[in-house]
Amino acid sequence: MSDLPDRMRLAVPEYRIDATAQECMGAILQFVEAVTFAEPDELLVALRQVIAENWIGLPPYARNLAYRLVCLQRPDDAALLREAAHDLLAFGPDWDEEAEELLRRADLLDPTP
Repeated sequence: MSDLPDRMRLAVPEYRIDATAQECMGAILQFVEAVTFAEPDELLVALRQVIAENWIGLPPYARNLAYRLVCLQRPDDAALLREAAHDLLAFGPDWDEEAEELLRRADLLDPTP
């Protein structure tokens, strides 16, 4: 069983109420390291699990990084590109252009969403 969901949860501030700034930074660094080397299936399962538990709880930087890494490993997965785009749109407008590009790429791969 992967500990990736636990590392994701530790990167969420509400799970770290009593933690020091140094402990929070350590958890964030462990999260970044874990997602960087995670297999795409493992990363996607963990991401979806943590988001399902608390949709707004996972910080945008963590979501963006996780989706970005999975999309880079699966550039031809139209459903995944759409999922990542919709997640970006939920936290925009800063990432709206990137989201629109993901949707455009998804439509080129599979015009029937």
